[in-house]
Amino acid sequence: MRSAGWPGLRRIDTLIQAVLAEAAPSPLHPASGSTGPEAGTLVRTVLTCLDDSKAENIVAIDLHGKTILADVMIIATGRSNIHVGAIAERIIGAFKGERQKPPRVEGLRNCDWVLVDGADIIIHIFRSEVRQFYNLEKMWSIDRPGERRLG
Repeated sequence: MRSAGWPGLRRIDTLIQAVLAEAAPSPLHPASGSTGPEAGTLVRTVLTCLDDSKAENIVAIDLHGKTILADVMIIATGRSNIHVGAIAERIIGAFKGERQKPPRVEGLRNCDWVLVDGADIIIHIFRSEVRQFYNLEKMWSIDRPGERRLG
């Protein structure tokens, strides 16, 4: 674990605070899963794992009030199929450490695009070309105040 003075932790803390502060009221039919401090802790853990794994172009999108699929969507890029797979495995391990129920995972066979569905948090890990093709940020966050880009 890195020291509290490490600049990456400050970026992650700022992102978490911004996402949670700008959250809209809960939708009429909230998704099942944890809310409140537990969800924030899990988001912080996932963002730390992505940063430690050297994931690139990390974007977190606040989904409160937009969908009942999840509370937060995180999108990141890996440099190669092997890197995408390694990032995904680290995220899966983080979920196992934080929750009783493991996340659902799709795409580990090819590692072009791996989806880790943790109910409250959905993580998409792409290779660069695949991310550009699908452009999920445009679909979910264009001109939306809940988007924060880490760089």
